[in-house]
Parts: sequence; C-alpha cells; structure tokens
Amino acid sequence: MKKYFLPITKAALVLVYLVIIAGALVRMTGSGMGCPDWPKCFGYYIPPTQESELLFTPNKEYKKGMVIIKDESLLVSKKKFTSSNQFQKSNWETYTKHDYAIFNPMHTWIEYINRLFGALAGLACFASFILAFWYWKINKKLVVYAFVVCVLMGFQAWLGKTVVDSALSPVKITTHMLVAFLIVALQLYLIFYFQKDKKKHSFIYNKKFKLLVLFSLSLTIIQVVFGTSVREFIDTISKTGMPKELWLQNPTLIFYIHRSFSILVTLTGLYLWYLNSKLSLNFKKVNYVIALILLEIVSGILMYYFDFPFGTQTVHIVIASLLFGVQFYLVLENSNTISTK
Repeated sequence: MKKYFLPITKAALVLVYLVIIAGALVRMTGSGMGCPDWPKCFGYYIPPTQESELLFTPNKEYKKGMVIIKDESLLVSKKKFTSSNQFQKSNWETYTKHDYAIFNPMHTWIEYINRLFGALAGLACFASFILAFWYWKINKKLVVYAFVVCVLMGFQAWLGKTVVDSALSPVKITTHMLVAFLIVALQLYLIFYFQKDKKKHSFIYNKKFKLLVLFSLSLTIIQVVFGTSVREFIDTISKTGMPKELWLQNPTLIFYIHRSFSILVTLTGLYLWYLNSKLSLNFKKVNYVIALILLEIVSGILMYYFDFPFGTQTVHIVIASLLFGVQFYLVLENSNTISTK
C-alpha cells in the first residue's frame, strides 16, 4: 500500500487546486448562492435543472428538508409527506439563515460542481491519511500532517457552509481562501518530505535568498488578502448594473494599495531570479515564479484597462494560488540544500 501514498497525495493536491479553480469560477459568474442551503442544494443531493421543480406541486411526495420557492421565499419541508391539491403551510417552515430565494440553473450547477470537487478532494485527502499509516514506524510526521489536512478539509467544508449562510460575507470568503492555501502548503510538505531523499538535488544554500523567498511568499499572501477586498468591491459595484467601464471609476484605497503592492512583488521576484542566476543556486522553480508573476500582472492589466474581459478574474485568482504553491515549494527546497555559501 505504501506505493499508493505519493500518487494519491498528488491527486489530492490536484483536486484541491480544482476546487480553487471552481471557486474562482463561482465568484466570476456570481454563482455563490446558486445553492442557497448546505450541504444539499435546494434540499437535493443532485440539484434541480429547472425552476418548476422548486415550485409547489400537488400530489407530490416531499421528503424532510426538501426546499421550494414560494412568494419569493425559501420554504423547507418539516417532514416527509405527500402534498394535497392545496398548499398547506403547516407542512413547511421558512428558511431563516438568509432571505436569498432565486433559482438560476447555471449558477446552481456551477456551485454544485464546486461542492462536488470539494467532496472528491476530501475523499482523496482521507485516502492519503489512511495510506500514511503504512509509514507510522518510519516517520510519524507523515501521518500527523496527513491527519491535519483531513481536519482542515472538514473545517473548510464548514467554512463553505458559513459563507453560504452569511450570503457571501467578505471576511468569510477571505478566510475560506487562506485555509485553502494552508491545505495546499501541507500537501506540498507531504509530497516534498516523502520524496526529498529519493531525488538528487544540488541546491546551494544562501541566507539572503532563503529570507527573500520567505518575504516573497509573505507578499503573495498579503496580496491575496488585498485582492479579495478589491474583488468584493467589484462584486458590489457589478450588482448595481453599472457598466464594466465604470467599475473602477472611483475605487477604494485598497485597490491602489493592491496595485502598488504588485510592484514590490515583481521587484522581489526579479531579485530572486537575479540572485539564483548570479550565485548558481540551482533553484529552477524561480523561473516559474517570474512567469506566474508576469501572467498575474497581465491579467490585472486586462481587467483594469480592458474592462474585465470574461475569465480574467478567474485566471487572476488561479495564478495567485499557483504562485503561492511554487513559492512555498521553494521554501521547502531551501530546507534541503547541500552546502553553504
């Protein structure tokens, strides 16, 4: 069973990134409330495809927890029953966690796919934890970290519920993203720790480079927090029906900080690349860092100067998550250097 640990852990990492991508797509399309309840979707494990399925229907068997939309409100069945020809209010109770009661099939299925990827990622993380037990006598750290990943996945699922219940609270969305980054970091640690002694590396230690990698990683996390605040501002403006070209006509201070901060991120990345090249430190992933930073800048320019072309917001978030992953792996590689300089 040992041989399956690494591929399952890598698969779990890929699935977590797919959840991040799906989550970015959810935000881009405004599908966050596509499923207004949790963990089911309108009371179903497989959501409806048309609004008629959510309207009161005579002589229909309703199960406890099933949802209908009536008078612009969500109603939840109190018990299992078969409806009569007339609507009987005693069989229903109002959904009280929020007052969002709109059915959009596209939004519903985008959010449902996001949750489906989350469930698959959770199962993969649990499988990784079970397989880690085969290494208990060799390295207990693998088991502990794999267990922490499972706990965080459960916490992330609960956070997803609170995000929906709060009707997309900005603070909870930001926390949701940061927990996803923590999960990615732990999975990368598991993968790195598992194979660090099986691969020959020639990384050269340099104190300045190591500190700069940590600084660069910190900048990315800060940028993500700022970016989430900017995104919330954009979401609020877009809901007013204002044309895209006017969304950033009067931006908040956070927008200017986020934009200016990108210069510091870029300069730090370029200096990392310079040190790595000049001192021959052999950290090839620095090239990926530069490429991702440039792509991030390009997507930001497209949003600002070309009025948010379709997909650019999703790309921007996904690139940021990939950048975090590569930078964190650089931190791990710095712990596996072979000499000092």
